[in-house]
Amino acid sequence: MPRTSPPVVLAFAASDPTCGAGLQADLLTIAAHGCQPLTVVTALTVQDTAGVEDILALDAGWVADQARVLLEDMPVAAFKLGMLGGVETIAAVAEVVSDYPDIPLVFDPVLASGRGDAFADEEAVAAMIELLLPQTDLLTPNSLEARRLAQELEGFEQDQPSLPECARRLIGAGCAHVLVTGTHERGERVVNVLYGSHGPLRRDEWERLPASYHGSGCTLASAIAANLAWGMPLAEAVQAGQHYTWHSLAAGCRPGMGQHVPNRLWRALDEHAVPSSLPEVSDAFVA
Repeated sequence: MPRTSPPVVLAFAASDPTCGAGLQADLLTIAAHGCQPLTVVTALTVQDTAGVEDILALDAGWVADQARVLLEDMPVAAFKLGMLGGVETIAAVAEVVSDYPDIPLVFDPVLASGRGDAFADEEAVAAMIELLLPQTDLLTPNSLEARRLAQELEGFEQDQPSLPECARRLIGAGCAHVLVTGTHERGERVVNVLYGSHGPLRRDEWERLPASYHGSGCTLASAIAANLAWGMPLAEAVQAGQHYTWHSLAAGCRPGMGQHVPNRLWRALDEHAVPSSLPEVSDAFVA
């Protein structure tokens, strides 16, 4: 039977007035992949490209009600979770998605802004680990987030755990897969590694771009969720999501006085605005 409408992706995140990150970044990315985006607002923010000045968390009941009305109306093909706020909202979102265990869930555990503004306290991190990780098909932390989440696990006492060990412990806490991104690590290239229950599944290396970007993690997680919604196998969805994100960053700009903002519509740019050459990419399946 022919498809009559595009696959639907439901994103939970905070609103970002710059459209560089958060819910607006999710919406642009999901739409750029030909999917129908649905958005559940978890918080309102006062921010610019330099950082976050204030956050107004929405009532957890309002967050849950937004999602349930949408889910009763449309068939959702993938979930994407971003910044959720406090324990009550995390619990509400966890309860909603638990009713749909067959829908793939991509979780970008946003713990701080690019400037370092904290988005999650210890109680919120503990709630993420207990309530959301067991329902997560793909967790997409950067290396800083992976280490912080792993260090919050019971019995984990290493000061500087290795990233493979962090991924192993996070999978042990319930995640099906973990994609650890290496933007914050040293090196001429950015190395991203996808882990499963038996270890690394693939390793991708990308040319390191010179700028600092606002919303790269949101873009990556949303792109992967959109690819999964189209039925792409996980490892392929992860590689395609990285390719899309790298080009979004490379085509980005610095509209304000802070970080650069990705251009999620880079595919629509004319040939003179697109990077003249493809990035040097190294990828390999290791399992």
